[in-house]
Amino acid sequence: MRVDALFSSPEWWMIQSMKPSFAARRTSGFIFGLIFFWTFAAGSRLTAAEPKPEAVTAFNEYVAQVESRLEQQHHSATRFLAPEDAARLRAGEQIMEQVPLPSGTDLPGAMLHHWRGTAFAKGFTAAQFERMMKDFQAYPSFYAPQVAQAHVLAHRADGFQLLMRTRQEHVITVVLDMNLDIAFGQLDARHGYSVSRSTQISEIDSPGSDKERALNMKENHGFLWRLNTYWSYEEGDGGLYMQIETVSLSRSVPEALAWAIKPFVESVPKESLEFTLASTCDALRNSKAS
Repeated sequence: MRVDALFSSPEWWMIQSMKPSFAARRTSGFIFGLIFFWTFAAGSRLTAAEPKPEAVTAFNEYVAQVESRLEQQHHSATRFLAPEDAARLRAGEQIMEQVPLPSGTDLPGAMLHHWRGTAFAKGFTAAQFERMMKDFQAYPSFYAPQVAQAHVLAHRADGFQLLMRTRQEHVITVVLDMNLDIAFGQLDARHGYSVSRSTQISEIDSPGSDKERALNMKENHGFLWRLNTYWSYEEGDGGLYMQIETVSLSRSVPEALAWAIKPFVESVPKESLEFTLASTCDALRNSKAS
């Protein structure tokens, strides 16, 4: 849709004739901002097709810090949760948090997202969780509709190379093919972890049709450039504590629309993480029931 056509549409003028309150004007402005942004992103060939080298360097440096912390955590039997958090989790609560970024973490033309989610699955063991996480063929069942396909490309002693097709619906539908390098490790029979790093992410045009193709670097819209996922799990208190962290890199938001769009864009990683954590708990319960 052309921008001038959007302004001249009957729907736009109908909104203007309603003379909404200030709060309603902010809401309609937010919605219009989203429509404008995604229309621009989907139709423009001036989009940031790939991250700038400075953004990639900053992402890699941040990831190195995260992985250094997690390596220490994964090689220690000390519980990675505060006692009060463990009590909340055993009561059935899921804890979601956005990890604060260090000051000065401004990436040129890009946005860095870091979220952490934690849950407790009563009656399950670390061995059961690891078996489920390695059952890649079942991912389209475990994580539908976000995961459409999952195929193992290679298997080595400590991990896998996986091709996974994901589907996200937020105003528009985005289908991505992700090549992932996934490693598993254990401290002991009760403590384990996995590390997943994207090695390639391709945006798919016309998925499922005879016109399906991967967009080239000049065509893709930068919805997701990098995605690292880290699981930590610990068996104890009659169940399993599970914690997942995601660090991702996406295109930045136009400054003029940041007030309306940035909160929405930043909510996507959170919602995806909530879905993954809830679906994992459901998959464990369903595997036990069967």
